[in-house]
Amino acid sequence: MARRPARGDRGALRLDPRLLIGVLLEAGSATGVWALVSGLDESSDAYVARGTLTPGTRIEADDLAVASVRLGSASAHYIAPGDIPAAGLVVTRTVGDGELVPTSSVDDADRTGLATVVVPSRRALPSALATGATVDVWAAREIERGTFEPPAVLVGGAQIAGIQEPEGMVDSGGVSVELLVPREKVAALLQALAAGDAIDLVPARVSGD
Repeated sequence: MARRPARGDRGALRLDPRLLIGVLLEAGSATGVWALVSGLDESSDAYVARGTLTPGTRIEADDLAVASVRLGSASAHYIAPGDIPAAGLVVTRTVGDGELVPTSSVDDADRTGLATVVVPSRRALPSALATGATVDVWAAREIERGTFEPPAVLVGGAQIAGIQEPEGMVDSGGVSVELLVPREKVAALLQALAAGDAIDLVPARVSGD
């Protein structure tokens, strides 16, 4: 005798759990992509360096330019209008001309341990040397007129904070270079300058060269 189907069996829809999981994953993926794209599509204002910023430089809002950029969630990593206090901020690492200013490159106080010393250059600087470049300061002590000891590195890895070109109609000599020097090296450098030692700036070797 044939079995009649139970009333509850008629029209029953069996949904495969794997299909349901797949649908949920697809929906979640689509939502995540939409959120990412819409976030990147939103522009926000951020500060841009108007010139090369070197460690120890104190900056205020007027020293920077404002650019509208699409950073998405990364906008929290860059300083924006309203982030700079009235006393300004101190640059802790070099920020190139036209670059966005990362929050990690500034501090509310000068903790760099650097001092600025102006060093006159005896000859023309290599074209590669500009603000932000790193140099080794070589010095040779004069034994007698025109005779010097072998040169040695007096300050290694000093950074150029600025270059002062000669002014006026009469050329007073070579350019003067503002160097950022560790404070513990300042006395030795000033002593070499006062003694008339021969001082030259040589581009520092980049790690790996």
